Amino acid sequence: MIDAHQHCWSLTLPGHHWPGPELPTIFRDYTPAHFHAAADPRVTGTVLVQSQATDADTDWLLEIAAREPMMLGVVGWVDLAAASAPARIATLAAHPKMRGLRPMLQCIEDTDWLLDEALVPALKAVRDYGLRLDALAEPRHLPMLARFADRWGDVPLVIDHGAKPFTTPDRLDAWAVGIANLADRGVYCKLSALRVAGQDDAALQPVVRYLVERFGSRLMWGSDWPVLTLVGDDQGGWLDTATRLSGLGGAALADLMAGCARRFYSLGEPACG
Repeated sequence: MIDAHQHCWSLTLPGHHWPGPELPTIFRDYTPAHFHAAADPRVTGTVLVQSQATDADTDWLLEIAAREPMMLGVVGWVDLAAASAPARIATLAAHPKMRGLRPMLQCIEDTDWLLDEALVPALKAVRDYGLRLDALAEPRHLPMLARFADRWGDVPLVIDHGAKPFTTPDRLDAWAVGIANLADRGVYCKLSALRVAGQDDAALQPVVRYLVERFGSRLMWGSDWPVLTLVGDDQGGWLDTATRLSGLGGAALADLMAGCARRFYSLGEPACG
């Protein structure tokens, strides 16, 4: 099984901004050693995803992945609006485990920021170097992302955490429409980080089934470790919950748990053990 979304971070890196002391449960370093100690033995490969909007964090993650066989790919960060972005993207793309970039849309006040013309040179570099985009999105971003997918259909796009439907639970119907529009455009999605406020299985099941129905073979499982520990979950627990609520079995379940991530990120074979 491949965990398509896990983090490491160090509070000592320049520019570290999250988590802060207001989240004491996870306000500490999370290194590969911590991950290996917490990892479920069924998970044999991961995608290591940025958590900081800094070049230092991305460089650190690539250094980690270079020596960690289990970490099959890295999704980093670049200031897409900077004039230097295309050159930076070219440098990152040369790393054998670099797979994509993640603009932290949820932290940007302008919902339509990703459509800004100033980002065009960077987005062309993302496309030309064969990288992907992870969208750290909330429901407010879904209409914008549909427009983005129409314009940049040759940039592979995955929606992290199902666009966090429970951040606006009173607007689940609007979320469902927005998600369906993205699925219809061939966008991918991650089945991760849905239990943002400790939602029980009864609340999660219709959302999980809807994502399974809409995205099919373009849905991939991820844990969001160690952030998921904020709601008392762990990697193995969320793996079991996602398996149960998905209603899938056989080849379809194997695709959710590994095949989709391997295709989307062009990952090598997972490490054994």
